[in-house]
Amino acid sequence: MIPEPIKKLIDAFSRLPGVGPKTASRLVFFLLRTSEETLAETLAEALQNLRAGIDYCPTCFNIMEAGRSQCNVCANPDRKESLICVVEDPMDVLALERTSGFQGKYHVLHGALSPIEGIGPDDLHVSELLARVQSDDVGEVILATNPNMEGDATAMYLRQQLNSHDVQVTRLARGLPMGGDLEYADQNTLLRALLGRKNMD
Repeated sequence: MIPEPIKKLIDAFSRLPGVGPKTASRLVFFLLRTSEETLAETLAEALQNLRAGIDYCPTCFNIMEAGRSQCNVCANPDRKESLICVVEDPMDVLALERTSGFQGKYHVLHGALSPIEGIGPDDLHVSELLARVQSDDVGEVILATNPNMEGDATAMYLRQQLNSHDVQVTRLARGLPMGGDLEYADQNTLLRALLGRKNMD
């Protein structure tokens, strides 16, 4: 019943994270009936240029425009060389940059340790991180991996690897979200909030 080009595009959209078959169908049929003729062409061109126009920073492995020698953060002389924040994915860099509260540099692992999925230290940019810490004048490494089993395992592994280096290793604080109620918080969040309590200034 459905023409093959439509089927193929629905299938392609439905492979995207958070997009199911219904949403994929809505997107495809929106593109078909939109009066803006250039929208589909712009989308197709942007998708084609995505891989060709993007590269990874050789220093921190964050995404950057192809043809550059370093990403914007690594190339910025105002950023602190002595402070490295380790994250799992480039999207984590974007989230931290939106806070405007971090003035150091980043190191993107491109994943987290997961024995079930067969992801080990050699599949991540761990050796490059250790080389950076050893060669540069790094004073602190912030482990900003996700607060889940894989993220915690990755943070513990990195902590062990960094023990032999003269560097302070810290982990992002965890606790209750702003505007939240205690009665709705899960046990792990409450426990971490208790363990991470601070003196009131």
